[in-house]
Amino acid sequence: MRTTVLTALAALIALPASAQEARPRTWANPVDVDYRYNFEQTHRGISYRTGADPVIVLHRDRYFLFQTLADGYWTSTDLLDWTFVQPNRWPFESNVAPAAVSDGERLYLMQSAFEPRPLLVSEHPETGHWAWHTRILPPVPGAVSRNEEGAFGEGGLPDDRLPPGPWDPDLFIDTPESGGDGRWYLYWGSSNVYPLYAAEIDPTPPVRFIGDVVKLHVLHPDRHGWERFGQDHSGTLPNGTAIAPYMEGAWMTKHGGRYYLQYGAPGTEFNAYANGVYVADSPLGPFEYAPYNPVSYKPGGFVEGAGHGSTFQDRHGNWWNTGTPWVGHNWTFERRIAMFPGGFTPDGQMHFSSRFGDYPQRMPDGPVKDPESLFTGWFPLSYRAAATASSTRGEFGADRATDENPRTFWVADRNAAGQTLTLDLGAVKRVHAVQVNYADHQSGVYAERPDIRTRFRILWSADGEDWRVFADLSDSERDRPNAYLEGDAPVDARFIRYDHGEVAGANLAIADLRVFGTVEGPAPARPEATVTRDEDQRNALVRIAPVEGALGYNVRWGTAADRLFLTYQIYADDLAAAHNQLEVRALNLGVEYWFAVEAFSPAGVSELGDVIAVPAR
Repeated sequence: MRTTVLTALAALIALPASAQEARPRTWANPVDVDYRYNFEQTHRGISYRTGADPVIVLHRDRYFLFQTLADGYWTSTDLLDWTFVQPNRWPFESNVAPAAVSDGERLYLMQSAFEPRPLLVSEHPETGHWAWHTRILPPVPGAVSRNEEGAFGEGGLPDDRLPPGPWDPDLFIDTPESGGDGRWYLYWGSSNVYPLYAAEIDPTPPVRFIGDVVKLHVLHPDRHGWERFGQDHSGTLPNGTAIAPYMEGAWMTKHGGRYYLQYGAPGTEFNAYANGVYVADSPLGPFEYAPYNPVSYKPGGFVEGAGHGSTFQDRHGNWWNTGTPWVGHNWTFERRIAMFPGGFTPDGQMHFSSRFGDYPQRMPDGPVKDPESLFTGWFPLSYRAAATASSTRGEFGADRATDENPRTFWVADRNAAGQTLTLDLGAVKRVHAVQVNYADHQSGVYAERPDIRTRFRILWSADGEDWRVFADLSDSERDRPNAYLEGDAPVDARFIRYDHGEVAGANLAIADLRVFGTVEGPAPARPEATVTRDEDQRNALVRIAPVEGALGYNVRWGTAADRLFLTYQIYADDLAAAHNQLEVRALNLGVEYWFAVEAFSPAGVSELGDVIAVPAR
């Protein structure tokens, strides 16, 4: 079993007690866990790490993270340091999009399935010990088998039959603590044809369905722009082929006596993957579409995609939503996981913030009123920084490691200790943290092994001559594909160097060496923008007047002037290449919106531009 190296914790221990109290720890998306190598494309010679469909549950004051195809799960006491747990029982075919729920005493785990499978239970899952709650769950009433499904032809299933399942399940207990009656419910579904489904269940072994299965909603991409499939909701595959969007990842949250049924759409393969919600006064509905959808959305930046995850409260009562960002270089379903803070407005609007959502954030050590206050103010000093390497293979130059794109990468000519990647930040700047994001370029690894680990050092220099250690993972026994490292203290550096030790794959490849920090100087000026809603109300065109010195812009919008909860981040050079305009294609028909734009640079964030009303046509 690989263990977690508590590098940042050791750094805190080295500080005086007063500094420890005054300095909350930080983290950055993608979440820093040892993503597992996938086996599914072994016979095609495609090797990649992946993580998806994350479920985080707080159980007995400890967090548990489950995801797709990990052959185990992770546990943490602080949402920062995650330790992998190898369970004694696990589905033979591996676990996809699992459901997990705690009743306070026991944690229950259910896999996605096309036919009945077990329901596992554990009082202390951190030990890896699980028992059978039931060796086999009951069949879903009215569901056909996988073999039967194809017999119905292109017309699909008749109204009285359901597809095989439950796939992408969610277990929900309407707890007395939340004003409920303790009854259990199951939600499931993953399709571009069929709706989500729900049913009440009796959890007493061997478990049974109570009453009829309820058919819930389907997607309406003709009315909900964000539900259109494809890159930026294009509605097509890259080759122009039209494709129906997928709905999956049901998750139920209760708040203020109301039931929030969340779902992922329109597909995990592109930047537009998001979470939406329907709301009801009963766990089985009827549910009403929330006009402020989507609730978690991140189409721009290094981390792209926020769909299919879970909503949970941390031990301080703060709300979080997890999701599945897309990498997609080696394989369509090469992905990572992310967390976004959020909450509910006084009148019950669910929202999560992706504003600066892949830059370092503070981990709260108490209740937080404003989720956006968790942003550290540290920006990527590494973006487009001059990069040099000790060696390079072919076209995979060092400049590819500074473009904030996980699908491009530098490859060293040899995977050997001592290889280096050096960034020149252009001037001495204040560096707070570094994130090393590896790429799996022809890695040749298709299964987990005890020797899979990541070892390296990060060095810094003000003049390129005198080098000092910023972080040292030379003795690490853990794999860290997206290693995030905050220094013991900030340093004033012009040069940052990655000094290689070891990776398990055949090649050393780094997608991005991200250096986070600040510079002295004024923040960018307040940007001016115009917004035009298209004849197709699902789209709006935002035109931005460029601001001198801006690294990038956040286009923000929402259904009220003081609720600009949704963000599309775009870097200044990308905006210039798009003729200083950005098309937002995530709007709902008949809904009035408000838009505003802010500019940012390592010197800070501008004042928010004019908040512009964009009425429904």
